Amino acid sequence: MKNFTEEKKGIVYAILAFVFWGLVPIYFKMVKSVSPTEILVHRIVWSVIFLTILIFLTKQFCILKDILRDKSKMKILFLTSVLVSSNWLIFIWAISNNKITEASLGYYINPIVNVILGVIFFSEKPTKFQKIAIVFAIFAILNEIISFGSVPLVSISLALSFGFYGMFRKKISLPSVAGLYIETLIMTPFAIIYFIYLVETSQNSFVFPLNYLSFLLICAGLITVIPLLWFNAAATRVSLVKLGFLQYFGPTIAFLLGVFVYDEPFDSKKLITFSFIWIALVFFTLDSRYKKI
Repeated sequence: MKNFTEEKKGIVYAILAFVFWGLVPIYFKMVKSVSPTEILVHRIVWSVIFLTILIFLTKQFCILKDILRDKSKMKILFLTSVLVSSNWLIFIWAISNNKITEASLGYYINPIVNVILGVIFFSEKPTKFQKIAIVFAIFAILNEIISFGSVPLVSISLALSFGFYGMFRKKISLPSVAGLYIETLIMTPFAIIYFIYLVETSQNSFVFPLNYLSFLLICAGLITVIPLLWFNAAATRVSLVKLGFLQYFGPTIAFLLGVFVYDEPFDSKKLITFSFIWIALVFFTLDSRYKKI
């Protein structure tokens, strides 16, 4: 009974995390008057501040010391900090430029990209279902290229940056909160220097005393930390199979927001692209379902 209760808690935490991530475009629409680069600056700086408080409360400073002394891990964390920052910037830019559906497509593709990266870099052998999923994902991208005459760069960039990020983070196997703290800490000096440049050139949107927009920019740190805490709580209680299924809540909600709330164009050509991806994810989910995890 206790395990059942813990699993139910984990499912609730997972749903909270993925629904929150799916609704995040609403926040970025609220601050769309701010340049994507300045939003990224605030996301980095305020995340560091909130994560510092969190690590102090959870007494994880000993873990940080061990990580900081490990040069090989720090080299990889520098790389992952660049990858996650790039991913954030692309996502913020996409929302600001009315490309929520294209961004959601990127996160739909991401699980399949993870399989491809495993095959290329770790000599993993894809299963029959995974091979079928990869083929349908390729069909989706080809349909975009043929129908619209251009490569879906936002989708592919988001999927690849997050895929490589996950691959390298898996390689060093760090607690997600401590790892993200160091990643954002690495980028903080660059963020501060850029913000000083914005102030010097009178391009900053964040001002003192705080106005409504400045307050929203402070919240950029909270929207990073809160779902991460929920996800961590879920990951310790729920199987990978269920987490893998629940992760589609995020891009699905974002997709629905883009089409039905923000009126982004979604014609029959786009429907074909997403249909290929959704079919691919069915096979991907079936593959996970039949694995013993």
